Parts: sequence; structure tokens; C-alpha cells
Amino acid sequence: MGQHHHHHEQHGHGHGHGHGHAPHSYGRAFAIGVALNLGFVLVEGLAGLWSGSIALIADAGHNLSDVLGLLMAWAAYALSKRPASARYTYGLRGSSILAALFNAILLMIACGAITLGAIQRFVHPAPVESGTMMAVAAIGIVINLGTALLFLGGREHDLNIRGAFLHMAADAAVSAGVVVAGFLVSRTGLLWIDPAISLIIVAVIVIGTWGLFRDSLAMSLAGVPSRIDSAKVTARLGALPGVAAVHHVHIWPTSTTETALTAHLVMPDAAGDDAFLASTARLVRDEFAIGHATFQIERGRCADEAPDCGEGQHDHDGHHDHHHAR
Repeated sequence: MGQHHHHHEQHGHGHGHGHGHAPHSYGRAFAIGVALNLGFVLVEGLAGLWSGSIALIADAGHNLSDVLGLLMAWAAYALSKRPASARYTYGLRGSSILAALFNAILLMIACGAITLGAIQRFVHPAPVESGTMMAVAAIGIVINLGTALLFLGGREHDLNIRGAFLHMAADAAVSAGVVVAGFLVSRTGLLWIDPAISLIIVAVIVIGTWGLFRDSLAMSLAGVPSRIDSAKVTARLGALPGVAAVHHVHIWPTSTTETALTAHLVMPDAAGDDAFLASTARLVRDEFAIGHATFQIERGRCADEAPDCGEGQHDHDGHHDHHHAR
């Protein structure tokens, strides 16, 4: 045959990601985070009802959206551990990408709601129960910051964990803003300080969330993960001994931590045996943290696209060297 399909999957998930943390730890982190935040929502909601503070009740509602964000990230984290099935051949690892995207969208919606509330308070300044607000918000800082710290270690390597981290860190910032606003308003009596601080916090959250939104959207569209330069991968494969050309290079994320690659390697004279495939898969794993590599070996310029080429034709003058590096 003129066309040789050599398929080599490097298994052993999670290779080459440089993780220094134990992967099982996040199940506990999510459980603690959800329990703490649910408890806080109850306390805050009751305090709001007791003190007649609309702001506290609204914030309790907002904190409930955090519980939702955490639950979503947790579900995706659990689903991504499930084995592959006949229908979902990559397992359900892709759910972590969706959770990161939903978390980014949830945060953006929360920012919209806070902005709307702030504008309304500029137009109709309302007195704030600074004492109760500051007390409850102070608890909020501790709980949100505590939960965020549980995900601190994984935020660099896993977009889903980064989503959970950002969501909790954003809330700690909101709570801190409430404390500062309550304090300043009680000292100065200037009611506009409260909505002004809200808008500053929204700006900080949007800046922090934009990267998460952009990366998770790109991942959900099977874009090359931002840490990988596809041109470098193609050039590295092209520099391998015996490889005359590289084309049809596709690199895409299978989850927020794992990446797959397929490439056609034109090798007119070299063997391209199993040992070569194994070492090449190992190379892309070690150098680019791509854990699932599949290579197709081709002989000569006819191998890929011209069906009328004769069998076994190895004339490769001017072979097509187009690099499909997405």
C-alpha cells in the first residue's frame, strides 16, 4: 500500500503537565468550598431578613450563584475522571472546558448585575446599614478567600480549577469592597462611595475573568491551547531524522489539562517503525505536554491526496510541504 496508517496513542493521562499537586485533593476542596458557601448564604440571607437589608439579601443571592459555579466545576472535575465509553471515546473530560466557560459567563453576568445595582444607587442613593453589612461581608472575605486558597495550586495548570479560583477570589474582592464602602460611608456620610467602590471591583473582576473567558471559549472551539505554539510543534516534527515534510497537523484540547495531536509525516526512505512512533509521541509529550499523539506515516508525494498515483511510487521531488498548523 502507498498509504501507511501508523497510530500511536501515548496513554498514561496527565503526563507532561508539570503538576506538583495530588490530583485527588480537589474533590475535598470542592466539598469544603460548597459547604462553607452554602452555610454563608443561609447566614447572610437570614441576616438580611432580620435587618431589612436588601443589599444583604441580594448578596446572598449572588453568593448562591457561587455555589452553582463551584458545583458545576466540581461536577466537571468528577466527570473528567470517568473512563471512556463507546460513544464518548475521550470520556467526559471535555466537560471541564464547558464548566470553565460557564464559570466565566456566570462571573460576567454577576458583573452586569452589580453594575446595574451600582448605577441605580448613584441615581437613587440609599442609606446603608453599615454595621451589619460590614460584619457579614467580613465573614464573606474569610470564607471566599479560604475557598479560593483551596484552588490556588491548580489554577496554573487547569482552566476549570482556575475558574473556581477566580470565582471565589472575585467574591472575596466584592466582600472586601462592601467592608471598605460601609466603613467610608459611616465615616463620611457620602452615599456615592458605595456604588463607586462596586464599579471599581467590577472592573477588577472583568479584567481577571477575560482571560478565563477567552481561553475556555477557544478550548471549546478546539483551538490550540494558548501554552502551545503549533508552528514550533510542526517545525520540531519536521526536524526529525527521515521526515521530509509534515502536514495535516491538528492540535486540540481534550480537557482543561490534556491535549491531543494528529499529524501526517512524509518519510520517503526511513522506516517509521513502532519505536520511531513511540519516541516521537514521547518527544511531544515531554517538550510540549501533548499526551495523546497520533501520527500517520506517508511515503512520497502521492501518499496523501492523489488517488491516481501508482502503488509504491516513491518519487518525492517537489512533494507538497504545506504545513497545516492550526
